[in-house]
Amino acid sequence: MGENHWGEGDRDVAEETGEPGPSDRLLPALRPVRAGNGFEEALEQILQVIRLGLVPGGGRLPAERELAGRLAVSRVTLREVLKALQDQGLVEARRGRYGGTFVLPRTGPADDDELRRRVADVDMEDVLLFREVLEAGAAGLCASRGLDDEGADRLRTALAATHEAPLPDYRRLDTFFHLTLVELSGSPSLAARYAAVRAGVNELLDCIPLLVRNLEHSQHQHTALVEAVLDRDEEAARAVTREHCAGTAALLRGFLA
Repeated sequence: MGENHWGEGDRDVAEETGEPGPSDRLLPALRPVRAGNGFEEALEQILQVIRLGLVPGGGRLPAERELAGRLAVSRVTLREVLKALQDQGLVEARRGRYGGTFVLPRTGPADDDELRRRVADVDMEDVLLFREVLEAGAAGLCASRGLDDEGADRLRTALAATHEAPLPDYRRLDTFFHLTLVELSGSPSLAARYAAVRAGVNELLDCIPLLVRNLEHSQHQHTALVEAVLDRDEEAARAVTREHCAGTAALLRGFLA
C-alpha cells in the first residue's frame, strides 16, 4: 500500500481557514499502543477515528509513516490494519500523486442500528472485565496446581483443534479451548460462571468480522498460555491471559463501542 501523503490542497485549506489539518484533528484520538496487542489496539483507534467522523467519508487518513509513529507500531503492522479495514469496506487505497488511504462514505444507518439492537442488552465493559478476571484466575489456578497427564492432554488437544480449525469453525473451537482451560482449574462454580460470561462474549464477537491477522496473534497467545500452564508458571499464565483478553476487548470496542 502506497504512502498516503496529504495533497497540497489539504494544507492550503488548513492555512487559509485556520482549521486544524487532517493530522491535527486526530491528535486527541491517537496514542501509542501497549506492547503485546499492537494490531488489535491500532485497529481499535483507527476505527474510533472513523466512527467519530474525525476523518469524514471521502477524507484521507494521514500518511502511513505518521500514523505508525503516532501509534508506535511498525509500518508492517499498520499496513495489516489498513488491509483489514479495506477488507471490511471501511477504507480504500488509491494510487498516484493524490493517492492514499481514504475513508469510504458510510452506506447508511441501517447496519449501525442493527448492531445497536444486538448489543443493547449487553453491558460490554462489564462482560469483558468479568471475562478477564475469571479467565486469568482459572489460568493461574491451572498453573499453580499443575495438571495431571489427562488434563495436559485435554488442553493440548483443545489447542491443536484451534490451530487446525477452518475459519467458519474457529470461534466454536476457540470457545471450547477456553472452556477446557477453565474447567481444568478444578472449580465447578468458576466453570459455570465462565460459561455464562463466555456466552455474552460470543454474542459480541458474532457482531464483528473474523480477522486473519488477529486469529494468528490469538493462536500465538494460546500457545504461550498452554506452555505457561504446563510449566507451572502462574505469573506468566495470568499475564498472557490478561493480554489475550485485552486484545479481544480492543477489537470489540473498536467495532462496537
